Amino acid sequence: MLQNLALTGRLCGALLYHPPGAPEFETVKPLFMSAAWVRAWPYGTDDELSLLAERFAQHAHEPLNDAYQRLFIGPDALAAPPWGSVYLDRDGVVFGDSTLALRHWLAARGITSYHPPQEPEDHIGLLLLMAAWLAEERPADVDAFLAGHLLPWAPRYLTLLEPAAGHPFYQAAASLTRLTLAGWHKAREIEVPAKTLYR
Repeated sequence: MLQNLALTGRLCGALLYHPPGAPEFETVKPLFMSAAWVRAWPYGTDDELSLLAERFAQHAHEPLNDAYQRLFIGPDALAAPPWGSVYLDRDGVVFGDSTLALRHWLAARGITSYHPPQEPEDHIGLLLLMAAWLAEERPADVDAFLAGHLLPWAPRYLTLLEPAAGHPFYQAAASLTRLTLAGWHKAREIEVPAKTLYR
């Protein structure tokens, strides 16, 4: 179970955090451009995953780099901001109270910075990569991390990202990640505290 979480977290995290052209992205992209991954993916139905495989490989007029810029960087307002505090904090700000709570949670466990200093710790891609790392290095902390810092808001973000993506590759990435988080939630029987979402 932890091995599945680590593998899928690393792959989904790479899709949603690293820009096209980055080595981390280009390493995983070919996997999703074929349908071979469908047979091995541990979450979602065969029909759901086959549909996503078709979407990953679908031709799009917009270059993948442009789609990434539009969805994760700007300069225009992001249709689905990828940071947890935008959803969890009443003011909808980046680096909000929920980001500080995550920072304190990591510091209390001696987990040092794992991101560029200008990037909030609660970016969806970083949190997926952190979940993968915890599954391998700190398995006792996985459930608390997921329940406290990822599962309360990420499904809402992914539900917004999928229709807003406007590009089949990122629509597929959002849907696959949503299915994967649902799989983690079910497989680990995690109780997720109810939190008010402001977006």
